Amino acid sequence: MPQEQDFERAWLVKFSRCLDEIAGEKIRKEVMKGSGKLSSHSSRQEVIVWTKKAMGRLELLADEDKRKTIMAGCACQYPKSALEEARKTYQETKDVDLVHQILQEQFESFLKGTLGLDEKLIEEILKRGWGLAGVKKGNTIIATKIPKSGYLVEYMKETDPEKRRQYYCHCPRVRDALKTHETISPTYCYCGAGFYKGIWEEILQKPVEVKLLESVLKGDDVCRIALYLPLDQ
Repeated sequence: MPQEQDFERAWLVKFSRCLDEIAGEKIRKEVMKGSGKLSSHSSRQEVIVWTKKAMGRLELLADEDKRKTIMAGCACQYPKSALEEARKTYQETKDVDLVHQILQEQFESFLKGTLGLDEKLIEEILKRGWGLAGVKKGNTIIATKIPKSGYLVEYMKETDPEKRRQYYCHCPRVRDALKTHETISPTYCYCGAGFYKGIWEEILQKPVEVKLLESVLKGDDVCRIALYLPLDQ
């Protein structure tokens, strides 16, 4: 499998780079121990166990701020081209409320056009405050991840909390860990938080702080992240 199509290898490259940049070579080598043979061909249990141990080593060797920054840097990124309108609008107006509205409209268009969901399901998703824009409260954005789109309908129909958590996460490592009842540290979820951090940093062109509020890895029903926008906008 070519590396660019191998999720595991691609993520490990990002993780290694972030460790090097934020924590240094010595810590990178220690945390990355045993990762050399991992790929999308590896057994899921092997990947899960390595991830669990790597998070444990990271928590021993790096302080909280560094851990957050490292993991956020590993996130999948929302396409910058899709944020161009919001970024230009902010540059011209400095109006965060207007930018938030643009993101919300993009999200609703995604639900209707790309996913083709019916109006009742869309209404329920919006009522829960899920999705791209999050809920704005002053200079804080409370972002709640939408369940992975491929499992969204199953998630909404499922009544068992444990099975819902297994459907929920976008990351295959977390979904597999939940199925096997392995425990990975919620530190890992700052990778998902980095998705939203990247969106607002691209729009504002300024650093944005994030805090994990809820996570399926902690037994919560959803993953919820607080983003603290800079006051000097």
